[in-house]
Order: sequence, then structure tokens, then C-alpha cells
Amino acid sequence: MTKPTVQLNEYNDEWESQFEYEKERMIAALGDKIAGIEHIGSTSIKGLKAKPIIDILIGVEDLRVTADLVQPLNEIEFEYVPKQEFTDSRFFRKGLWGQGTCHLHICEIDRTEWIEKIVFRDYLRKHSNVAEEYALLKSELATIYKDDRSTYTKQKEPFIKDTIRKARREFQT
Repeated sequence: MTKPTVQLNEYNDEWESQFEYEKERMIAALGDKIAGIEHIGSTSIKGLKAKPIIDILIGVEDLRVTADLVQPLNEIEFEYVPKQEFTDSRFFRKGLWGQGTCHLHICEIDRTEWIEKIVFRDYLRKHSNVAEEYALLKSELATIYKDDRSTYTKQKEPFIKDTIRKARREFQT
């Protein structure tokens, strides 16, 4: 098993195409069980360095439907990864552990998890100076925690939470 490392890449225009490809496959596999689907995370912010992993957010009306999504998602190469810390969402990945190409987050549409992921993305898209601050933080943390992806992620949390607070005020959500 390969240990996941933190490697940030320069923004790649292909990330949007990769999202669109996966989106179409998910819509074909899941149909009307999807209430919304969005490209989130750093790969969805033009110009932002990112780990080359496409983050996708699917909104469903009721999280209990996720059990019915495991098999169809598995058929398009997305593996369900149970995570006890995720009480309001479910996580799937495409690719080998530590070498994934896509992360899929499923949560109830228009609930806190959905709203926060969308407003964070939209705020960074709107405020390039904040996106630049985030890029700098990510680069610093990637250097310090190159071999510790979970700590890298945890160390970004205060910035993310602060940005979400600002975004929710600005967007009044």
C-alpha cells in the first residue's frame, strides 16, 4: 500500500473536463437519485494549485439513499470508503488508496455540508486575493507535511472555516 503524500500541481485546464466526464458517468449511473452535482475543491478554482484529485459533490434528498448508490458507483469505478468521522456525508474514491484520481462526497442537498462546500468554492472564485492566500497556505503546509496528508488537511481547517464564515455572511446563506 502506497502512503499518500501531498503533491500540489499547477492549475490544469483539463480538471474541468475530467469533472464533466465523471459527472456524465454519474448521471448515467444514478439518474434521478441525484438532486445536484458540483465540482468542488481546489481543482474547481481556476489558477489554484491543487492535488490532482477531482473533488465532486453530489446532493441527494435523503442520505439514506446512499446504500442504493454503492453498487452503481462501484460499476463506474468509485469505491465506497466508510469514514466514521463523516456523519453528514458519505465518501467514495476512484483510484488506488493514496493514488486516487477523484473523490466523491455525497450529502443532503441544501444542508450545512452542501452549503459550506459550495460557498467556500464560490468565495474563492470571487475573491482572488483570498484564493492566493489559500494557495500560499497550501504550499507552506505541503512542504511541512509532505508525507502526512491527514495533518496537511487538518492544518487547512482554520482557514477554511474562517473563509466559510465570511462567505456565508457575504452570500447570506
